[in-house]
Amino acid sequence: MLRKALFASLALGPVVIVLDRLELGATLLFVLACAALIPLAWLIGEATEHAARHTGAGVAGFLNATLGNAPELIIALFAVADGLTEVVRGSLSGSVVGNLLLVLGFSLLFGGHGRLDQTSSLVALALVAFATLLFLVPAIPSWSGDPDRRSLAVLSLPVTIALLLVYVGVTTLSLRRHRRLHISDAPADLGGWTLATAIVVLVLATAVTAFVAEILVGSLEHFADKAGLSDFFVAAVVVAIVGNAAEHGGAVVIARRGNVRLAAEIALASSAQVAVFLIPAVALLAWAIEPLALSFRPVELGALGGSALLAALLVGPGRSSHARGAALVAAYAGVALAFLASGDR
Repeated sequence: MLRKALFASLALGPVVIVLDRLELGATLLFVLACAALIPLAWLIGEATEHAARHTGAGVAGFLNATLGNAPELIIALFAVADGLTEVVRGSLSGSVVGNLLLVLGFSLLFGGHGRLDQTSSLVALALVAFATLLFLVPAIPSWSGDPDRRSLAVLSLPVTIALLLVYVGVTTLSLRRHRRLHISDAPADLGGWTLATAIVVLVLATAVTAFVAEILVGSLEHFADKAGLSDFFVAAVVVAIVGNAAEHGGAVVIARRGNVRLAAEIALASSAQVAVFLIPAVALLAWAIEPLALSFRPVELGALGGSALLAALLVGPGRSSHARGAALVAAYAGVALAFLASGDR
């Protein structure tokens, strides 16, 4: 039923593109663009999963890293082009926090009691903590003066390179570990696509996502003004959730089916991937458009570090429960309120 609904809602993408040409209200376009990105993100993930079956573990990891996060990456680059640096940083930091608290929380809440992969969980949380510490290098100087000055973008370069190197190293070791343990978390009911079909779907879905993301970014400021919200809050909460919506829903469905271990893996791996791969990738690619400094606010870094610490305390022992999930969801509500109160700087 869910898959049929997602397939049907793919029509929203072309509809949004057509409506944008008709110059309808920016608020309506923002809402429709958010809705359209959800099935597109799901389709990209679905096609990536099928392509990975033909390419092996190494290329599969690369595909998941680059294409699984395509909606967030595209949104970020369009925001860079529009000079919305706070939106870029907010959506990326919000994505990490959302995965750690909201997605992981709902996974544990719906999954209940079960065993988690303790080693994998702690590695993912350590990566988020490590990234947060490195973000302090360009962030602290940005707390006085212009947070988008070029010197901070230059200072961010070694941070991005270090994070990408760590990502490659840890991903390689993780793949080897999973091969040794003979772990395969791929769903068995996907049906077989040929590699050519998967690639064509990926290209088409990514192209439509690019158009929809451009519309989303173009209407974001108008929507924020109309709703009485800051651009930062809309990016860190609304856009961050939308960009990961399909992945979030998938993790919860998996947890409800009794595989809370896999659901937790999805949430934790996604948060680590955004922190040590997507954020530095956006910062590097942004140089082709406009240099982007990783000038995260204190509230963002506090949310990142606090989320990693809380998640480590709750899932570090390798067990899940309804109460632990509820605690994580409640913590996310607190973080969202903090983002709301911080406003635009």
